[in-house]
Amino acid sequence: MTLIQAIILGIVEGLTEFLPVSSTGHQTIVAGLMGLPIDDPSITAFIAVIQVGAILALVLYLRSDIIRLLRAWFRGLFNAENRTDPSYREAWLVIIGSLPIAIVGLLAKDLIEGPLRSLWVVAIALIAWGFVMLVAEALAKQNRHEKDIGLKDALIIGGTQALALIPGVSRSGATISAGLLLGIDRVTAARFGFLLGIPALAGAAVLEIPAAVKTGGVGIGLTLVGTAVSFVVAYVTVAWMLRFVGRHSIRVFVWYRFALAAVLIVMLTTGFMTATGVRT
Repeated sequence: MTLIQAIILGIVEGLTEFLPVSSTGHQTIVAGLMGLPIDDPSITAFIAVIQVGAILALVLYLRSDIIRLLRAWFRGLFNAENRTDPSYREAWLVIIGSLPIAIVGLLAKDLIEGPLRSLWVVAIALIAWGFVMLVAEALAKQNRHEKDIGLKDALIIGGTQALALIPGVSRSGATISAGLLLGIDRVTAARFGFLLGIPALAGAAVLEIPAAVKTGGVGIGLTLVGTAVSFVVAYVTVAWMLRFVGRHSIRVFVWYRFALAAVLIVMLTTGFMTATGVRT
């Protein structure tokens, strides 16, 4: 991997991690276009580790919410009177909602990093989840808000987030769609999904650090560059996305997903790209 490739992948990570277009899918496509072996453990580890930049950007942007939730959670743990605080309840919902993706990620790690790491999977998932997003928008009532989210909602949204382990689905696309289908307003669904994404992304990065060390990765210098770039780009993207969903539906992303899938399928069927990268 070159410095330019590391920068490009960092930009792609920052741009797509919090948009409903699938960051893993885009990383896989771009890495393949640049001639990188997308099924190579060192490349897989690099893509996962630079998510740390996106995580830090999200934590920085949502810092006031995170501090509020952590403070309420710790206070509630040691004082029963503080457990009536809505923030204490919300903190537990975030924790519980984060469990499904952690469990699935650990149990299906080999599948996720093996057979699913294919550009055909990305193309199919881009189309399939695009239709789910259209249905979610068509059925959205948006008559439920932050205070209405309960344990069942957290488990359903968290369970749906686990589907984002399939390249091409999109974590934000999954959580926003699930929220809309549950009647939750778009901004609340996006924000709750972002909060669920912090432990999910952090866990993925931590799990891949041993692999990066074992394989030698692509080098600490390039990894730090990719992480720094993803941090800057992701911060801007998070701010833009939360403003966007407050005024617009996510249908525009569906058309983009369909167009990208079509281009990808053409490249795969014509032999320009193989399922694991560019044909040379």
